[in-house]
Amino acid sequence: MAATVVDHPVVQDRLTRLRHVDTDRSRFRHALHEVARLVVYESLRDLPVTPITVPTPLTEAQGATVTEPPMLVPILRAGLGMLDAALELVPDARVGFVGLRRDEQTLRSEWYLDTVPADLDGAAALVLDPMLATGGSMIQTCRRLRDAGAGSIVAACILAAPEGVAAVEAAALDVAIHTAAVDPGLNEVGFIVPGLGDAGDRLFGTA
Repeated sequence: MAATVVDHPVVQDRLTRLRHVDTDRSRFRHALHEVARLVVYESLRDLPVTPITVPTPLTEAQGATVTEPPMLVPILRAGLGMLDAALELVPDARVGFVGLRRDEQTLRSEWYLDTVPADLDGAAALVLDPMLATGGSMIQTCRRLRDAGAGSIVAACILAAPEGVAAVEAAALDVAIHTAAVDPGLNEVGFIVPGLGDAGDRLFGTA
C-alpha cells in the first residue's frame, strides 16, 4: 500500500509555509487549515453519493448528494487542527475523538480519550492526524475503528514518513493514506525529517 500524495502547487506552497521555522502560530494554523482542506478533499474522492433530481431556474438537473458522510476521527491534539477543514466539506459528519499520548522513551502511544461509538455498523471513517510518523497512534486508532465495525477507513495526514506508512501497511487494517508529502524518514527520537516540528506545539503554543 503506497500513500496517495496530493501533489498540487497550492498544497506545496502551503506546506512550505508550514515547514518554515519562522511561521508564527496564526499563519501556521491558517496554512494547516488550507492544506488539510485540500488533503481531505482528495481523501473523499470515493465517497458514495445518492443520485437526485433538482429544479434549476430553467428545468431539472440530475445531481448527487452525500447522504452518508464518514465519521471524522481526529487524533488529539494535533488532529484538532484538521477538524474544521474536514467539517467544511462534510458538515453533517459525526465526530469521534481519540486521545493518544506518545511515550517519548518507548515511542508507544497510550490512550487517554476515546469517544468513538462501540458499533459503527459499517460506517466509513476518516482519521485526521497531521503527522504519520512511527504509525503507532494511527494503527491503534484504526484497530479501534475496525473493532467497532467500521467500513472503509481513510487516513488524512499533512506529512508521512516511510516508516509510518510501512507500519500501517504491515498492520493489515486496510487503511488508505492520503498526505501532502512523504518525507525521507524519522530521526532518532521518532520525529519526521525534515518535517515541520511538533504540529501540536506549533498549533497550540505549548512548545
